[in-house]
Amino acid sequence: MSSLQSSRQSRRRRRRFRPLRLVLALALAAAVFAGGLSLGRALEEGPSPRGTRTLVRTLKPLPLAPVSPATTVTVTVTEPG
Repeated sequence: MSSLQSSRQSRRRRRRFRPLRLVLALALAAAVFAGGLSLGRALEEGPSPRGTRTLVRTLKPLPLAPVSPATTVTVTVTEPG
């Protein structure tokens, strides 16, 4: 068998699998699309919330730490130039 014949056979093999890959890719895309539609419908048709629920709580403030004596801080800024 010459190298020309072997290259022709390898080309034929590659061509034969391309339609199969295309069909598999289309089937996978269709399955993903159908799954998305099903999930969307399931979420849309799910039970809706039954009215509004309100919770009222009264929070008591925590005790504060003792305040330290007042401190004065002086900041001096000089402009460059």
